[in-house]
Amino acid sequence: MELDSLPLPRLDDHQVVVPAPGDGPGNWSGAASAVLVDDEIYLTYRVRRPLGKGRGVSTVVARSRDGVVFEPVCEVFRDEFGAESFERPVVLRRPDGGWRLYLSCATPDSKHWWIEALDAERPEDLPEGRRTVVLPGTAEVAVKDPVITLRDGRWEMWLCEHPLTDAGHEDRMSTSYLTSKDGLAWTRHGTVLTPRAGRWDAREARVSTVISHEPLVVLYDGRPTAADNWHEVTGVARAATDGQLVADESAPVLRSPFSDGAFRYAVAVPLPDGSTRFYAEVARPDGAHDLVTSLSPA
Repeated sequence: MELDSLPLPRLDDHQVVVPAPGDGPGNWSGAASAVLVDDEIYLTYRVRRPLGKGRGVSTVVARSRDGVVFEPVCEVFRDEFGAESFERPVVLRRPDGGWRLYLSCATPDSKHWWIEALDAERPEDLPEGRRTVVLPGTAEVAVKDPVITLRDGRWEMWLCEHPLTDAGHEDRMSTSYLTSKDGLAWTRHGTVLTPRAGRWDAREARVSTVISHEPLVVLYDGRPTAADNWHEVTGVARAATDGQLVADESAPVLRSPFSDGAFRYAVAVPLPDGSTRFYAEVARPDGAHDLVTSLSPA
């Protein structure tokens, strides 16, 4: 897929889907994922308050016919999972017709994260669904913010990993690749995207969405320093012959023109007419982050 045919999110013509829950830094709506099911887009996102006021307090699932105006389907609260915070969730319909919601959960009073899944027959029933710890993480590695695709019965995951072995540097992020037969038991195949010293992604390289599977092209979040944590911007990476993902130097790095510059957690939803609807968490002038959408034509 050449750059001139690559669908990318737009900043010049976006619409706010979910505004930040309040004004000012730390009030964020975003960390979203989305999927098209039966001509409706199902969107899931976390609602976050500033540090000291709740952090990631809940995960919402909503649906829409036009991809812009959403109606809530259900909401899950972090306290029900014993989590200190939520981050990026994933919602999808299973091959058997049921539904699954993956949650990124922060372990209280630590830098550790784990991933848990909820299964139900209807999306409305997900808050009371069957719970499964999918990836518990370890004392050495925190896991969160999965990107999951399901094609022809094949489950794939690009997983954000935080090394916890170097105190004070737990914010570093890289991406690993996993596969599964059922979306619950996963096999890790190694790290596929890592930060690049001295570049805009020197501290973090976290896959946020798959634009194309063949060839594999992804968008990913990055930042240069620890101080830029939570202010990530978005770049493009492509699969090399060895299976590693390599930054595309010819592609633009997407950032908000406002406040902290954050343009992160981008997600692509291919539509039947060949266009692509994108969602992203984007900084606004007062430092809050809105969840916005844009449409890339066919």
